[in-house]
Amino acid sequence: MDAPDLGDPATFADHDLDGLWRTLRDTAPLHWNPPAGGRRGFWVLSRHEDIMATYRDDVNFTSERGNVLVTLLEGGDAGAGRMLAVTDGHRHHELRKILQRVLSPRVLDEVARTVRRNTRQWIREAVESGGCDFAEQIAGRIPMTTIANLLGVPEQDRDLLLGLTKAALSAEDEDVEDVDSAMARNEILMYFTDLVEERREAPGDDVISMLIGSSVDGVPLTDEDVVLNCYSLIIGGDETSRLTMIDCVRTLAAHPEQWRRLKRGEVAVDTAVDEVLRWASPTMHFGRSVVRETELHGVRLQPGEVVTLWHASGNRDERVFARPGVFDLGRTPNKHLAFGYGPHFCVGSYLAKVEIAELLTALRDFTAGIEQTGEARRIRSTFLTGFSTMPVRFVPEPRPGTAARSPAD
Repeated sequence: MDAPDLGDPATFADHDLDGLWRTLRDTAPLHWNPPAGGRRGFWVLSRHEDIMATYRDDVNFTSERGNVLVTLLEGGDAGAGRMLAVTDGHRHHELRKILQRVLSPRVLDEVARTVRRNTRQWIREAVESGGCDFAEQIAGRIPMTTIANLLGVPEQDRDLLLGLTKAALSAEDEDVEDVDSAMARNEILMYFTDLVEERREAPGDDVISMLIGSSVDGVPLTDEDVVLNCYSLIIGGDETSRLTMIDCVRTLAAHPEQWRRLKRGEVAVDTAVDEVLRWASPTMHFGRSVVRETELHGVRLQPGEVVTLWHASGNRDERVFARPGVFDLGRTPNKHLAFGYGPHFCVGSYLAKVEIAELLTALRDFTAGIEQTGEARRIRSTFLTGFSTMPVRFVPEPRPGTAARSPAD
């Protein structure tokens, strides 16, 4: 079929793809994206059921040759077998146990309290200021502050890391080249190489120190193991939560009836969090490589071929979600794919939900409404979707004795 190239970032910046995804789900649930622009071709899965089945299948598919287009199409990921996201089998299981210990709800109780305190303070300040760029002044601070605290990143380095994570897998301008993103990824790795050396000399109570003291099957993690997993945590802990928060505020501003449901307590915050995640779907896809011949939708997939799993489509699948094109904060059940599925289900999902829940709670408590005051700039990426700017005004709560004003007034 005549479809846009899903390997080109411009496709996502320049097109509304809802119609394409619907067509693919209905007529070509396994779609071939042909080679283009010097990139190899790859398969596209668009149905929720197929995506979940492929995530579960670690016999016919592997993540160890990369899990996003940028690495899959280049032939592999340098972190394969060492970084959790691109490691399978027994070692993946053991690495995951290590990270789950420090990212469990019990351990993160104090972290959650800090997230709550910071979020409420920053939202109050934004309401009082009369307007802000929510993307920069709030969404750019909450996740980075949280994950940086966990990793023990000095406060003076956090703006640097935020800039690098923004550039690593996406771009804010169309003239940014792939080499710039590659350089940003390398700079993150070099930064953590230095930080790991410092922690070996002077351990603390942070995640890096914990990783340094960990082992798999009695073999201590190497510096490279630690660095690669720090890279994964900083990218995963910042990008997806930040982009989800930005989309959340934009969407609430555009759907005042849903905002009123939240404000009046007609929907539970936890239920609203899942709908915000489904709607934003900040991670558009993950991918796998075929390791043994297998069949999908009558097509024989060959070893070495790339299969991409598109959350952007699966989270709008009419076979799973009633009225998927409707933003409904009370939606339940909500089997969204924002955190993936199966063995590689996002290890930081609890923390991400805490951050989004605290944002929604602070908005509900401190503002009477949300107005988008200017155009939002979309990022350019084949992996992430969202906005790099979001000018807004938070309507102050009325003083006693005055009438409330809705954003639509």
